[in-house]
Amino acid sequence: MTTKPALKNVLVTGGAGYIGSHVIYVLQKTRRYKVISIDNYHNSLPAALARVSQLSKDELPENATALERESTEIDSISCDLTKPEQVRAVFEKYGKGGIWGVVHIAAYKAVGESTEVPLTYYANNVSASISLLQIMNEFDCRRIVYSSSATVYGTPPTIPIPETTRLQADSPYGKTKVMVETVIDDLCQSDSKWRGISLRYFNPAGAHPSGFIGEDPRGRPGNLLPLLAQMAVGRVKDPVLKVFGNDYPTPDGTCVRDYLHVLDLASGHCLALDALEEGSSIFSGKTEAFYKAYNLGKGKGMSVLQIVEAMRKATGFDYKYEIIGRRRGDVPDLTADPALAEKELGFKAPQDLETMCRDLWNWQSKNPLGYGGQ
Repeated sequence: MTTKPALKNVLVTGGAGYIGSHVIYVLQKTRRYKVISIDNYHNSLPAALARVSQLSKDELPENATALERESTEIDSISCDLTKPEQVRAVFEKYGKGGIWGVVHIAAYKAVGESTEVPLTYYANNVSASISLLQIMNEFDCRRIVYSSSATVYGTPPTIPIPETTRLQADSPYGKTKVMVETVIDDLCQSDSKWRGISLRYFNPAGAHPSGFIGEDPRGRPGNLLPLLAQMAVGRVKDPVLKVFGNDYPTPDGTCVRDYLHVLDLASGHCLALDALEEGSSIFSGKTEAFYKAYNLGKGKGMSVLQIVEAMRKATGFDYKYEIIGRRRGDVPDLTADPALAEKELGFKAPQDLETMCRDLWNWQSKNPLGYGGQ
């Protein structure tokens, strides 16, 4: 009689956030992981995790095993990454070797804000990440999937952007991502027990198609799609959307970004964890360091005005906009070349912009006040 292997404990930092909650949902669907979420709820709410767990339970088959039922439970811990004693307590709870791997998502992420309070960004995004890696090492946990960003490329010399592009971030936020990637790379170079993968996100959008979980930023949304959704539902009262510049070298003069569905992005994290398994094809037989970086994007750019039009169709809301001056730090075009992730991880982002906007609007219209409205 063969015994089914136990679930692997995976720690997700920033688990209650937009990306984190969808990543946890996808991890739970595999029925292979027990998720430990740590979050200080700076830009998220615990209700997100309760809903993820409920979604996972609802999707269980009637004849689910005890192990499958266990996979729907989240060990949700309030923890601040900038306080090492809190992080160490989480690892002590599971003991040496008790946590199989870490998906490190938590970070401050507003480009504009990072130019105003750079020290805050370096302390939260870089220093806390170094502390996390030190504690991981102390507890024999040496697998990490790191949430990086397309901002590491700054203004790229070629579009679409391959991973071989030089890293030259323009903002303090982007520089924090470059720094942590460098630290993880150096760590993997120094010790063959370590395995690391950085995932350079392009622009995640949408929500779970049920409308049960989605993006719920605290305060005014800093990103275009959630801002448009909140305008349409009446949560943001701006009568006119400000478009920063229409004189860029793009088809309609507005900035172009590569949008991918948040669940497609989340699936990339599962594939990255698979690649950190013993004997994975990516690292097997290699003598060099166990570290790689991958772009997660669709490889198709959409302009600001195209996004506005897509949301107009999804919501029926008559958006008004005005063109104002360019915004500091904005890059004309950030479109991924996702070929490497597809070839080596099996990553795909099949869902289109129409689906992203429909799912986003489904979430926002069902939850006009976000998680706080329940």
